[in-house]
Amino acid sequence: MSYLDTKHKKKSATLTAIIAIVILLLIFNFGMRYFDPPKEYGIAVNFGTTDFGSGNVQPTEALKPAKQELQSEEEVVEDEIVEEQVETSSATSETSEDIITQDNEEAIAIKKQEEAKRKEEDKKQKAIDRKAEIERQKIVAEKKRIEKEKQQKAAKRKQLDALMGGFSDGNGNATGGEGDDNQPGDKGKITGDPNASGYYGNGGGGSGGNYRLGNRKALAKPKPTYDCNEEGKVFVSISVDKSGRVISAQPGVKGTTNSASCLLKRAKEAALKTKFNADNKAPSKQIGTIIYNFSLSE
Repeated sequence: MSYLDTKHKKKSATLTAIIAIVILLLIFNFGMRYFDPPKEYGIAVNFGTTDFGSGNVQPTEALKPAKQELQSEEEVVEDEIVEEQVETSSATSETSEDIITQDNEEAIAIKKQEEAKRKEEDKKQKAIDRKAEIERQKIVAEKKRIEKEKQQKAAKRKQLDALMGGFSDGNGNATGGEGDDNQPGDKGKITGDPNASGYYGNGGGGSGGNYRLGNRKALAKPKPTYDCNEEGKVFVSISVDKSGRVISAQPGVKGTTNSASCLLKRAKEAALKTKFNADNKAPSKQIGTIIYNFSLSE
């Protein structure tokens, strides 16, 4: 790999080298000059081994003063005292540090215990809140379930009332009535057939219909033609307008005991020919029921 691969790099390198050479020349020619140290001045001092002495004869060997040992011992004792003081100070410092460290450790331990206690209390409180929320949700769900059951029961009662022509109130008690008098009640005999159209006699079988359309009365009750070897009850769901005319009939609904086609056909024909009293307050399409009892014993 070449560092001077371009013209500008070569030019810069040359210029840098020239500047460096010029600086070095300036330093060698005009830099700080070295001067020899000046000669020492003073007086000669006599050789000796102590700071004190007496006499005019220079000893040939170094003298050892007698007090040197005592002075050395004192210095040693002083050194030991200083060392003991230093050691005592060090021990005191270490004891203080140990006490401070112990206090810090106890404070940290207490803080950790308090933190653990707080976390435990928070955990218990969260568990209590969660349990309360679950109970609240259960209560709300139970209320919704009860309300839904009530609505379903009310809807079923409404459908049943519409199917039975208003002969059952909201509590399942029988309402309405049937008869040719102007008094409320269900005219007939206790031993009679609820599907018979006659109100007098000793009771028994017949092929008449049981007409259920709320408080409205059937004025025309044609009997169905009975021309097949079948017997049983046929329930016919009817729709009646305000004028009392049957505008639609559906035989074989719930309650029918025999769904033979000949019985269903004859029941529908008779239901469409039935006429009820007019009622301007009635709905435009009031739902009712006609029950025909087909019996071979007639």
